Amino acid sequence: MEVLDKETVFDVKGVSKAYMSSTVSEAAIKEISIKFYKSEFVAITGKSGSGKSTLLNLLAGLDKVSYGEILFKNRNICQMNEALLTKWRGRSIGIIFQFFQLIPTLTVIENIILPMDFLSKLSNNEKRKRASSLLSMTGIDLLADKFPFDLSGGEQQRVAIVRAMANDPDIFFADEPTGNLDSATSQNIMDIFLSLAKQGKTILMVTHNNDMALQADRIVTLHDGCVISDTYNDWKELE
Repeated sequence: MEVLDKETVFDVKGVSKAYMSSTVSEAAIKEISIKFYKSEFVAITGKSGSGKSTLLNLLAGLDKVSYGEILFKNRNICQMNEALLTKWRGRSIGIIFQFFQLIPTLTVIENIILPMDFLSKLSNNEKRKRASSLLSMTGIDLLADKFPFDLSGGEQQRVAIVRAMANDPDIFFADEPTGNLDSATSQNIMDIFLSLAKQGKTILMVTHNNDMALQADRIVTLHDGCVISDTYNDWKELE
């Protein structure tokens, strides 16, 4: 599927990823070719083991392709070394994990400031102001000085999203962001993603939850490492 009037963010060209299991090579991703566009919210669905998280990791440069190439705005990330990939991710991508991955010895606001430290673009005072502003925007400013172990699962996930927003990336990757949350809290998380999408951010979200997927602009379904469906939620245009 190709959308002619949108800017291509990721262009995946014939990508395969194989892992060695004992003496056998097993393909997790099989010759996928697909494009993702600016300012769209994409749900990546499929059964466990279908290759969803592998695809996300390849797009983020957290794993290496076996064959093919991935272009980010016409730049082949497969040719970047680890140092360049780290800088690129810090500048361009916010990653949200299912299990939050907050640093337990840092307070909420310190967890959010940490990604800003890697870019070294703001003064310490500016970093703290930005972190406080992001917490206020998402309605969790009262959590700023708490530690992760003091928070509920939903609160930790909201902090993880704010941390991903710290450097104002254009792209957000979310791997099962509501997998461990109840339905009400899951919808709160989805509302944040929907708000980001309205701000022009591109969101790629891996999910097993059909209700969550139906709120995205586009649903890409994988099966055995292949794309078997790529459709747009046309009804959203009626909103």
